[in-house]
This record gives sequence, C-alpha cells and structure tokens, in this order.
Amino acid sequence: MPLAPEPPHTHGQAERVGIVLANLGTPDAPTAPALRRYLAEFLSDPRVVEIPPLVWKAILHGIILRTRPAKSAAKYASVWTPEGSPLLVWTKKQAKLLQGHLGERGAQVLVKPAMRYGNPSIPSVLEALKAEGATRILILPAYPQYSGATTASTFDAVTAWARRQRRIPELRFVHQYHDDPQHIDALRHSVLAHWQREGRGEILVMSYHGMPERTLHLGDPYHCQCMKTSRLLAEALGLKPEQYRVTFQSRFGRAKWLEPATEPTLKALAHKGTRHVDVICPGFAVDCLETLEEIAQEGREAFLKAGGQQFSYIPCLNDSAPGLRALSDLAWRHLGGWPLTEPSAVENEQSRQRALALGAKR
Repeated sequence: MPLAPEPPHTHGQAERVGIVLANLGTPDAPTAPALRRYLAEFLSDPRVVEIPPLVWKAILHGIILRTRPAKSAAKYASVWTPEGSPLLVWTKKQAKLLQGHLGERGAQVLVKPAMRYGNPSIPSVLEALKAEGATRILILPAYPQYSGATTASTFDAVTAWARRQRRIPELRFVHQYHDDPQHIDALRHSVLAHWQREGRGEILVMSYHGMPERTLHLGDPYHCQCMKTSRLLAEALGLKPEQYRVTFQSRFGRAKWLEPATEPTLKALAHKGTRHVDVICPGFAVDCLETLEEIAQEGREAFLKAGGQQFSYIPCLNDSAPGLRALSDLAWRHLGGWPLTEPSAVENEQSRQRALALGAKR
C-alpha cells in the first residue's frame, strides 16, 4: 500500500499535542441498514470474535447479519436521543470537557472523540489531528479494564493507520486505569450521590461487559481487573462481601462466558427475598446501549418480575465532575514531558530563524 502524501514540511512550524478519546462505537442511526453496517465491521474484527475466519464469515454473513440488525435496531431506538446515540453524545461531551479541564491547567491540547467501529472513525480523527498540526498524539481508550477485544483492538486501528503514513506522529497509549485511585474515588462519589438521592439498596451489583471464559485462560487480564475494580470500590464504600455482587452481562453465542451472569443473578437475588438492588456498570465510561437498555430496562424488568420491589440503576460517570477530574489527571500524567503550551509568535519566529541559520551552515 502506498504511503499517504504529506504536506510540505515547514521549518519552525508550531507543534501541537492531540488526544484521541476512543470508545467502542455505535451505528449511525437506530435502523436495520445502519446496524447491518455497524455489526459487519464490529463482528469482523478478529479481536472481537476469535473463531477461524472462514467458519465465522459463513456464520456472520449467512445468519447473524440477516437476523440480528432488525432486533438490535429496536433496542437502539429505545435509548436513542434527539442528539443521537447516547454513547457518541456522552463521548463528545467528555472530549470537550476534557480539553477544557486540561486547558485550565495550561495544557493547550486538541481532544477529539473517536469510535473504534462506526463514526467518527479512529483513522479519520487521527487525520484531522494531523491536519491541525498535531505531531504528538495520546490515545486514550475509554476502557478502564484492559481487554484484547477493546483496548488492543483500538491500538490495532491506530497502528494500521500509522502504517500508511510517511510521517508518523509521536504516539503514546493509555493501557488501563482500572485501579487508578482517582477513578475509584469518582465511582465512589457516584454511588454515594445516588444513595443520597434515591436511598440505598440492600445489594450493590457491579455489572461488567462479558467476555468468553477462554479469554481468561488465554491470558487476557480483563476478568482480574474487573474483580480488582470491584474490590477497590467496595472497600472505598465500606461494603462487606455479602453486600455486593460482581457479574457479567452481554453474553452472545453458545460458548461459555465469564460468570456469574447479570440477569440470572438479579433473578436469584429477588427469589431469595432481596427487595431493593442498586446496579452500577464500572466497566463503561459513559452510558450506552449496554447500560441503558440491557441493564436499566431489561435488568429492571427481570428483577421486578422475579419478585423484587425496587431496582435502581446508577448512571456511568459520563460528564460528572469527579469523573472528569479523574480523566483529566489520567491524561495529564500520560502527557508528561510533552510541550503542552503553544509557542508565541515571537518564539515561532525565533525557531524559524534558527532553522534557517542551521540550514545555511550546512
């Protein structure tokens, strides 16, 4: 593949720093055609589905993409907002607020949201940052817990783009922040604020996105990091082991997935006499289909039908002040050593003159 053409290099040009706030992705609309495009991209990623490609391609195009888009479109329609997909709306807000937070600390950086699947795509956002003069870019995946299917796939998209560039920006990657003290404290604030507003349930359920169990045995740290996040949050809230549960949602296919599963756990709690549960999703940076439809709607219905009386969903950190402070501090640490203030006109001219002088000597 030929390398992408580059604009002429200008000596002394101001260099800027950019941040890509990358989340999983979303369809462009809550319609079957949009879901078909989105699912085709998402489920074709070998990081997401670790089945031999020839076998999986037949299943994906012969069965799944013929039946699932319409069902998924109906689910998306139930949570779609006037501004669009909740995941994209919240990620855009986070990016804008993160740039503002960093600006208040003196960091003149460009922050743009990106989607691993769907739009705005990671390559298009990297191109936009490069066009605006970014020569140093921090990739910040919105996944507190590392997984090959999410974090590593984000890095794949970045490196695939980089392979097509003649001049690659200096790149840094945030690997994980599942046990970051400020992130845990932001989650604690979220739970306490909810309890103050809505009252406290008998059990706090911490639900994470599921993964096939085999990924744990193959060395993916995701399960262990989910458990650590849960333990740290429980300790921060002063919870005893019997006062919380850790579960996994969004199972797909016939393979064995990480357990215990969220919905069966909610039903079991109701059957055993638990009247009021609180549910939080600490693996999601912002609210999306998996939290708003699968948990706040389907999870609620399952718990109440099984005999529970009150189901309380605790929203993701979204644009909360504690969450944005934690995200800002995380980015600040990873930006360390990079020039974060834009040079003045005088400094730019001085740099240009030095470059010209050096060229004359050569």
